[in-house]
Amino acid sequence: MAENKMGTMPVNRLLIGMSLPMMISMLVQALYNIVDSIFVARISENALTAVSLAFPIQALIIAVSAGTCVGMNALLSRSLGEKNQAAANSTAENGIFLAVCGAVVFALIGLFGAKAYFHSQTPTQEVAQMGTTYLRICLILSIGIFAEMCFERIMQATGRTMLSMITQLSGAVTNIILDPIMIFGLFGFPKLGIAGAAYATVCGQFVAGIMAIFINHRKNPDVQISWKDFHPDLHTIRTIYAVGVPSIIMQAIVSVMTFFMNRILITFSETAVSVLGVYFKLQSFIFMPVFGLNNGFIPIVAYNYGAGNKKRIMQTYRAGVVIAVIIMFAGLLIFQLKTADLLLLFNASDQMLEIGVPALRAISLSFTFAGYAIITGSMFQALGNGIYSLMVSVARQLFCLVPVAWILARVSGLHAVWYSFAVAEIVSVIMTTILMLRIYRTKISELKMRGTKEKT
Repeated sequence: MAENKMGTMPVNRLLIGMSLPMMISMLVQALYNIVDSIFVARISENALTAVSLAFPIQALIIAVSAGTCVGMNALLSRSLGEKNQAAANSTAENGIFLAVCGAVVFALIGLFGAKAYFHSQTPTQEVAQMGTTYLRICLILSIGIFAEMCFERIMQATGRTMLSMITQLSGAVTNIILDPIMIFGLFGFPKLGIAGAAYATVCGQFVAGIMAIFINHRKNPDVQISWKDFHPDLHTIRTIYAVGVPSIIMQAIVSVMTFFMNRILITFSETAVSVLGVYFKLQSFIFMPVFGLNNGFIPIVAYNYGAGNKKRIMQTYRAGVVIAVIIMFAGLLIFQLKTADLLLLFNASDQMLEIGVPALRAISLSFTFAGYAIITGSMFQALGNGIYSLMVSVARQLFCLVPVAWILARVSGLHAVWYSFAVAEIVSVIMTTILMLRIYRTKISELKMRGTKEKT
């Protein structure tokens, strides 16, 4: 089998080449989320509330599908690095099987749980009805996002991130185009309102999923998928979830952290809660490129770990940290120098500016620390130690951020609460460094080449 570029191409060029398409596509995804909210808000404020309340369940779909695919991605890249074609094929087939199972589970939740969920969230009948309609469509047809993520990760695992970017962009653009058409009934299309927003979302996911399946079939010879005599392999599934489950939990932890932070902030004012919500939307434009870098970083490290190439693993790690820190430092400068302009994108009131300007400046002090911690956490996932990432995430967000914020709120007031983010990231840096040293001693330092001819 011919040597994959992940074992031969110069590391810096390889990492940038694999990551840049994912960075661009994730930035488009971040843009889509804001544009989608703008269109929904034009229906009514209740519609925007309904979609906002649906978000935690949609985020859970993403957490389960993305977490499963992270595990599949790492194992698939490692198998290719080991030149074990049978294991690579089995990993892809079992990953697809798990994606289908996940979609079935969420479809059942949509059929039997969407209404109960919304009636437990709001006493407003119109919000509950609109939310149930929106969420039920997204859940029943969630097979689109599972297919999209699964087949995109197969392409990423074999180094074809440019093709993965094409599928993601096609889904996002489809969604943005269909939103106003389906919501407001343009060009002779029936006016569907909130249901139109849901159908536009799932149509975008289906377009991306179908394209990803087609491109894998035609353009990805490194993985051969066959359903003849297929049966679920429990060992492969356990290995996938050894990395995937911590990733799923890590993404779910964000929702828990946000809930507790909102409880702390609302004791001061609802505007403080709004500032936190605005921050999370704004920070996605800074963090998304780093997460795109992760998608290129993980398969390179996993492949070279399978190949026993210690030098390329560490070159990739150093390059990843440098790029991530540079991106996050640029974000820090933007948040420090253009704070008011960022808030005014959301029509910020005088009160929101008064609270938000110092808040964003304080929170952004954590950015460069976060860049280092994110890449190091990705190193853990690529080497099959996803539990380390989970430990750091739980410690940072639940055992540090929330308690520190609570203490600062009572000791020094609202202006001090925002510094809890920086404190939490410093703790995260300390933990990830200790765990990285352990990983290096136990997994990386003793690696021996497995016949890979290196070109650096």
